[in-house]
Amino acid sequence: MPAPTNADVRKIDHIKRRQRSLATHRQLQAAGLHRSTIRRRCEPGGPWQRLLPRVTLIQAGDPDPYQRVLAAVLYAADPDSDPLSGATAAVTGEAALSLYGVRGTGSGTVDVLLGEARRVRDVAYVRVRRTRRRPPTLLLEGVPCVRRPRAAADFVAREASPERVRAVLANAVQAGRCDPRDLLAELRAGHVLRGEPVRAAAEELLVGVRSIEEGRARDVLRAAGVPDALWNPTLLTKDGIFLAVPDAYWPREGVALEVDSEEFHLGVNEYRATLLRRLKLEAHGVEVVSVAPALVRDHPSEVVAAILAKLRLGAGRREPISVVVRG
Repeated sequence: MPAPTNADVRKIDHIKRRQRSLATHRQLQAAGLHRSTIRRRCEPGGPWQRLLPRVTLIQAGDPDPYQRVLAAVLYAADPDSDPLSGATAAVTGEAALSLYGVRGTGSGTVDVLLGEARRVRDVAYVRVRRTRRRPPTLLLEGVPCVRRPRAAADFVAREASPERVRAVLANAVQAGRCDPRDLLAELRAGHVLRGEPVRAAAEELLVGVRSIEEGRARDVLRAAGVPDALWNPTLLTKDGIFLAVPDAYWPREGVALEVDSEEFHLGVNEYRATLLRRLKLEAHGVEVVSVAPALVRDHPSEVVAAILAKLRLGAGRREPISVVVRG
């Protein structure tokens, strides 16, 4: 015979709205549901489902990405705390970066940051990470997350691939709202800068490199002895009107490098915007070298030769360049 229930329907509805249709078993029991009722509703074919130990998804359909991540927080948080406060559990690493929209992230594993005293085990797709440095957190679409710099630092601390370290750090900064100086401070605080791949990637970001394609182009240029450029500076007219932000720029010679990834130039509008930017630069005396990442990879000597030729021409110009550099 089913166990009697005196469930507070309004309380359960409030939990559903606040926690993206997720609830811990303790919350459901506090709302008047008996354990046997919860178990029965989570049986195959039932209206609910057990997503993680002690965490119920109050719907029959598959969870969305936010629900999967929030369920990890509900599983790991202190049951006596408000799980959405971030005080005892918050998402970090790749899962947090994925929620922030950083390209190249989203492995399916969710790293949850806890205090050292909290005793919870890894389970299913959830990895528990303990720390002495409890960071500030924020709610991202209802999910408590650490901020971007801490998420990126926690990601690279456990990432074995130098290329992924480089790409994810660059994408985190490129996506905006992640200042390279804040990221460097987090890398230092977490003692992550000891590794050479992380140090190299951090150095690229500090000089202005904002993508892995730009980083590879910089590697090729430096190896060939090409003079250092400014990376991603803002170019203005003498009247202060914005012109462009080229990937690299040699101010004395007035030469710009654009690493035009095919990924971002598939549409007519994007292609026209690229041509217009180039025309504006050339109208103000800037020589533009445009290359695709594949050319940098497969034909580095030709790319270097083209840039050196433009630099020689720029060094011999008689009239000054009518462009102001900022940044």
